[in-house]
Amino acid sequence: MDKINNSITERASFDFTAVYSFFMLMKPRVMSLVIFTGFSGIYLAPGNLHPLLAFISLLAIAAGAGASGAINQWYDRDIDSIMARTRGRPIPSAQVQPAEALTFGVTVSVISILILSLSANPLAGGLLALTIIFYGLVYTVWLKRSTTQNIVIGGAAGAFPPIIGWAAVSGNVSIEAIILFCLIFFWTPPHFWALSLVNIADYKKADIPMLPVVYGADETRRQIMIYSVIMVFVSLLPCIAGMSKILYGFVAGSSGTFFLILCIQLLKYRDDKTAMRLFKYSIIYLFILFLALMVDKAILG
Repeated sequence: MDKINNSITERASFDFTAVYSFFMLMKPRVMSLVIFTGFSGIYLAPGNLHPLLAFISLLAIAAGAGASGAINQWYDRDIDSIMARTRGRPIPSAQVQPAEALTFGVTVSVISILILSLSANPLAGGLLALTIIFYGLVYTVWLKRSTTQNIVIGGAAGAFPPIIGWAAVSGNVSIEAIILFCLIFFWTPPHFWALSLVNIADYKKADIPMLPVVYGADETRRQIMIYSVIMVFVSLLPCIAGMSKILYGFVAGSSGTFFLILCIQLLKYRDDKTAMRLFKYSIIYLFILFLALMVDKAILG
């Protein structure tokens, strides 16, 4: 009897480990951001979508993002095994076989696109398909290993979720949705370049042409400052376009000012501690902006 119980326990443990490994293939940290910004697009968009359909649509957007993450890890398995930051991912650590990861990513991609097309509309499903193709092929296969602008151009993939959410409800892509896209698009370079400053040695070892590897840390800090100024200006566009009111404007202005202060400190001190401080705040900053947009709509209409 004890042998049977031990066997069942071992199988359950194995199954849990396998499920967890495939879940980690989907880059859950990135998915959490996708879920939040995708929900923001759904909430802010004009129109009505049944709460159940909205929930299913959001799950489909998250699944699509996770699937593209799995495809990304399948293709990047060679460099992931070299870099200390990614060595523990499911494929390099032999928790998932490459063929399994690719099959999983493609299967979930197709299912998520079909579900979103049915729960919302074909436009939203098409935009999700475009996002998966852009991240899985254009960024991962081409941009990441060929240009220092990999993060700048590739940032479009991470900026699509609020547009997809918006299209799921409204059935169109308006100027307001494009502003939401631009918020993330111009946020992406400062966010990732701050992290890349701390991981220069890793990127050199993997032969990835990140900006600090090719042009140096000082130029990267200057580029972070330039993109951050543009980003803060873009963050005020919701007020200019009339999609938000004074509450959001105050939050965007104050949080953006603090972001720029951190950028100035990065130019001055030039150390990993300051870069990591900016990187961590950048995550909080984006959540603050989108939360402020939703609260502004809820309170001030």
